[in-house]
Amino acid sequence: MTVEKAYRKALGYLSKSPKTIRRMKEYLTDKGYNANIIEQVIVQLSNFNYLDDRAFARQFIESRIRYKPKSIFALGFELRKKGIDPALAKELLAAYKDEDLALKAIENRKQSWERLNETECRKKMMNYLRYRGFDYSVCQAVWQIFKKET
Repeated sequence: MTVEKAYRKALGYLSKSPKTIRRMKEYLTDKGYNANIIEQVIVQLSNFNYLDDRAFARQFIESRIRYKPKSIFALGFELRKKGIDPALAKELLAAYKDEDLALKAIENRKQSWERLNETECRKKMMNYLRYRGFDYSVCQAVWQIFKKET
């Protein structure tokens, strides 16, 4: 198996969605390529910026915050699962605050909760936020903000 063949295989895999370096290594290993060929392909892809863990992580975080907000802890866990270095994940997530992410998470649900009595509303909001990885103190703070707004 040649480097060129592995490179074309990797490009095909990348065409579907961005990947981390770890995912690409796993993919090429599963396809039967040896470590030397995989390393050469990774270097080529990195030189052309087709593989960039920092850009991948930044894009992943922005997408999650926009469409499926979760806590910083949960986002960090997802990034580590995808093969992002924990130090890089921590660095990129340092720009965000859990409270802001929690407020973003409840944005679309507010209207349906406003019709409920206070106890039921609080219960639903707390469960919703806890499920997304926010700790109790953040949930409490967001509840207080929500109460003031309604």
